[in-house]
Amino acid sequence: MRAAHALLLAGVLVAGVLVAACARKADDGTTTIRFWAMGREAEVVMELLPDFEREHPGLRVEVQAIPWTAAHEKLLTAYAADAMPDLLQLGNTWIPEFAALDALQPLQPRIDAAAGIDTGDYFPGILDTNVVDGQLLGLPWYVDTRLLFYRKDILREAGVDAVPGTWDEWAAAMAAVKRHVGPDRYAILLPLNEFEPQLSLALQQDDALLRDRDTRGNFDSPGFRSALAFYARIFEEDWAPVLSETQVSNVWDEFFRGFNAFYLSGPWNIREFRRRAPAGLADEWGTMPLPGPDGPGAGIAGGTSLVLPRGGGHADAAWQLVEYLSRPEVQRRFHALSGNLPPRRSAWAHPDLSGDPLALAFRDQLERVRPTPKVLEWERIAQEIRLVSERVVRGGLSQEQAVRDLDAGVDAILAKRRWIVEGEGG
Repeated sequence: MRAAHALLLAGVLVAGVLVAACARKADDGTTTIRFWAMGREAEVVMELLPDFEREHPGLRVEVQAIPWTAAHEKLLTAYAADAMPDLLQLGNTWIPEFAALDALQPLQPRIDAAAGIDTGDYFPGILDTNVVDGQLLGLPWYVDTRLLFYRKDILREAGVDAVPGTWDEWAAAMAAVKRHVGPDRYAILLPLNEFEPQLSLALQQDDALLRDRDTRGNFDSPGFRSALAFYARIFEEDWAPVLSETQVSNVWDEFFRGFNAFYLSGPWNIREFRRRAPAGLADEWGTMPLPGPDGPGAGIAGGTSLVLPRGGGHADAAWQLVEYLSRPEVQRRFHALSGNLPPRRSAWAHPDLSGDPLALAFRDQLERVRPTPKVLEWERIAQEIRLVSERVVRGGLSQEQAVRDLDAGVDAILAKRRWIVEGEGG
C-alpha cells in the first residue's frame, strides 16, 4: 500500500536539487547531526543543545530553521532529491503522508532498547498519532489541544456558578452570558476561518469521520450531525458573532474588553493572555476542558513529533538526540522556554506545570484527545469541513444538505485512495 501511495504522491512532489543533508564527519572526527526544526522551536531548541553536546563530545548538532509556511514544500523537495536531514520535527498530521512515501524509519526497536523512554508515559491519543499501519514512526516532542479560555467575572455576573462540563450545561452558560452582556457582546468567539471548533465537537462523537477503511466520508452519521447541529446552534442563538478572525481587531484585547466570555484556543495562548491581561483582570480568567455531550469531552490530538527520515547519514547519532530531548527534565526546560506542553505525564510532575491551574486544564484534556484520520489527504478534508460549516452558519445551506455535500466532497478527495484500497482488495 505504501508503494502505491508513493505513486499517488508523485504528482505533488516538487522537483529540485538540494545539497545532501546527511550527517557528516569533520576532520577531527566529530559527527554533525543535521536537525530540521520548524518555527520558534528551532530557536528555542538551540538553548538545550550545549548540554547534549557536553554529554556527547563526539557529536555536534546543526539546526536548520524552517518556517511553517514553507515546511511542507521543502520536505517534499528534500524527499524527491534524496536529501532529507538526520532528524526532523514533523507535525503529527503530516506523519501519514510521509509514511505513505516510506520516508520514515520505524522507531519501536530503538525504543525497546532505550532505558529512558517508556511509551506508557505518553498521553495515549498523542502517541497514537504517530502510529501508521501498526508502525510507530515518531516520538511526540510537544503536544497541543484546543480548549476554552473563559472570563470568570462575566460568568459569575451572569449567574453561572460552575464551569460547564456537558453540552447542555455549556449551552445554558452561553445563553445566560448572552442575556447578561446584551446585543453588542457575545458568549463565545468561534472564528469562521478555523476548522478546529467543528473538528473538536466531531471528535467527541462515537462515529468515525471516515468509513470503509478511510476511503469515504462519514459525515451523514448521527455523530457528525449532532456535532454540526450544536455548532450551528451557537450562531443561530446569537451566542457567537458571525465573523472570521480577520474581522476581529485583536482576539486578546477583545476578550479582556468583554466582547466574548469564552474563546477556543491552544496552550500557546496561556502566555499571551497572561502578558496582555489588564491588572484588574489578572485573576478573572481561566482555562477549562471542553465540555462533551455527556461530560468532559475529547479534543484534538495536536503537536509535533521527532522522526528519523530514511537516508539520514547517522541515524544512531540522531537517535541519541531524540533520547535526550525526550527526557522529562529536558521537556520541562523546553516548556519553560517555549510554552509548549510536554507529551510525557512524568514531565507534568514539576511545580511549574502541576502548580499552574491554567496548564492543568490542558493536562486533564490531554488524557482524552483523539487523533484525526490517518490519511495524507486530511488537511484538505479539514478545510472542506470548515467551508461547508461556514455556509451553514452564514445561511443558504441546510444542515441536511451540508452533510451530503461533505460526504460527496470528501469522497472526491479520497478517490485515489479508494482506488488503491479497492485494488488491493481485488
